[in-house]
Amino acid sequence: MTAPNRVDTSRLMELLSVSLAAYYGDFTVAAASESLTASQGKTLNVLRRGPASMSTLATTLTCDASNMTGIVDRLEKRGLVRREPSPSDRRVKNVLLTEEGEQVIDVIRGKMNKTLAGLSRLSEQEQDTLYTLLERAFASQPTTT
Repeated sequence: MTAPNRVDTSRLMELLSVSLAAYYGDFTVAAASESLTASQGKTLNVLRRGPASMSTLATTLTCDASNMTGIVDRLEKRGLVRREPSPSDRRVKNVLLTEEGEQVIDVIRGKMNKTLAGLSRLSEQEQDTLYTLLERAFASQPTTT
């Protein structure tokens, strides 16, 4: 028997699903406005947190290594990322955002009007609480955007 006023897990999962669908839809449109695919935008978003190896990117974005290579090749051609040898293992290539790549992902995030409007409906304290809860729930999970 569930405790009174406790949110049913399936209802919570449904709300997360609806929230993420809205977020990814908003993100995809914003990325397209910068002439990027959703996968290219997600790659920049992941790299905004710091450099990552090609294999880490492929795992985080749940795609094949060969697909990740194509995504990074296209981003590198536009000057949004660069590859460099890992300081700890020269056989491994890390991918880093360039200054232009940082600017582009910041522009994309700034164009996510629906997401920003939804978050702005929360008070600063509610945003802090949401951040804390999401960090606690998903901190060990690889993220894509």
